[in-house]
Amino acid sequence: MAPGLTADASARAVTRHLAATLAYRAAKVLRDAPPDFAGATFGPSMRRPVQIVAHLADLLAWAVSLARGDYVWKAEGSDDWDVEVGRFFAGLAAVDRALAADGPFPGSLEKLIQGPLADALTHVGQLAMLRGMAGVPVRPESYARAEIVAGRVGREQTPPGVEFDGDASAR
Repeated sequence: MAPGLTADASARAVTRHLAATLAYRAAKVLRDAPPDFAGATFGPSMRRPVQIVAHLADLLAWAVSLARGDYVWKAEGSDDWDVEVGRFFAGLAAVDRALAADGPFPGSLEKLIQGPLADALTHVGQLAMLRGMAGVPVRPESYARAEIVAGRVGREQTPPGVEFDGDASAR
């Protein structure tokens, strides 16, 4: 095993927190999406929301592979919103179990973070923007105040802590 984050238990704990953060933010964006949102189109070169969620699920399947020390990418998505949302959260739970397991971590935390986890966070933001474009925006929240706990990586999350109206960056 190459030196780096992979041998450090505290780095594994931080990576688990990152996975829980992804779950919290994704759950907020995916919760209460309008029925027609999954198949909505926003332009000829943009993925439909269901395709983005399917890609998120594929990213988490890849993350499980990386956590095992492998590198297997496979696009397996469908056009079924509920199936893909479930597949995404199941993959996130599998990644969390791998990170929480006792013993040496066979994968690379660096690759896990820089690849699937970072990409997934980007796509969750993309879905949030598309919800706004669809007229059903996600309410802004102070995520630093949110109750995010390592290991809580499912669809069910604590209610938002400090939401607000408007744009926090507006002058």
